[in-house]
Amino acid sequence: MKKIILIVFALQNFLLADINVAVSYPFIAALTQKVGGEHVEITTLAKGNWDPHFVVARPSLIHQVSRADLLIINGAGLEIGWMPPLIRQSHNRHIQSGTKGFLDLSQFVDLINKPVAVSRANGDIHPDGNPHYSTDPYIMPTLADAIASRLALLDPDNASSYRSNADTFKKGWEENLVRWEKAMAGVKGKKLIQYHELFNYFLKRYDLVSVGNIEPLPGINPSSRHTLELIKLMKAENVTLILQDVYHSPKTARYIAEKSGAKEILMPHDVHAVHEADTLAHLYDTMVERVTQP
Repeated sequence: MKKIILIVFALQNFLLADINVAVSYPFIAALTQKVGGEHVEITTLAKGNWDPHFVVARPSLIHQVSRADLLIINGAGLEIGWMPPLIRQSHNRHIQSGTKGFLDLSQFVDLINKPVAVSRANGDIHPDGNPHYSTDPYIMPTLADAIASRLALLDPDNASSYRSNADTFKKGWEENLVRWEKAMAGVKGKKLIQYHELFNYFLKRYDLVSVGNIEPLPGINPSSRHTLELIKLMKAENVTLILQDVYHSPKTARYIAEKSGAKEILMPHDVHAVHEADTLAHLYDTMVERVTQP
């Protein structure tokens, strides 16, 4: 009986929503909810602890995209392997690329790590630059404005509400940014390694130094030779921290930690990637806390 009531309640919310929004990742859902408030019904296509590069385009996801008024993606090629089939098979003319129902948030970000040349010999690289910009909390206010503008375009009757919600979010977010900046001040210049170049925007923002990656090339599993060379480099550079993401195997990171004396930490990259990161603010709280812990 309780399950039936919850289904009915969810259906009522869907029918009453002014705009039905499908988003690729949980951080976008969290931000869109802050801006859209009661006027949006949000469907998140991927989970926070999934590898964001590889999501299976299941029929259930096609159905969710087919009923959306607005599709918001991370962009910068992060969804290139799974989003185009969803859009194509949804037969939803409202959310096709180039329409007002399609929003690519990477268009509002200055991407870093743009490759000089694109070649499969360099691994699974992103031609437009590093797509993992959401690890930098300073980018969120800009994205909030972009989402508010698009919601206002689609739903002009509630435009003032979207803009007001975005302003409220940004005001509160500024307080968080000050708090995180203060907490990170003590680890500026800290040397570390990461599995994949997932946290480059976070590292750049807070002046942390990555001396290498566990994967030798993007998307390539670490070899024994590369692992041993990395351990040697870490000892020479006095590297004390290893950032392990939630979706790659931690086996190599643990081996490196044992041999190098560096500390391995599990670092979330998205909302719900780990239990503590249950909101957008808590995502960065967790990232900051884990990097700064003794």
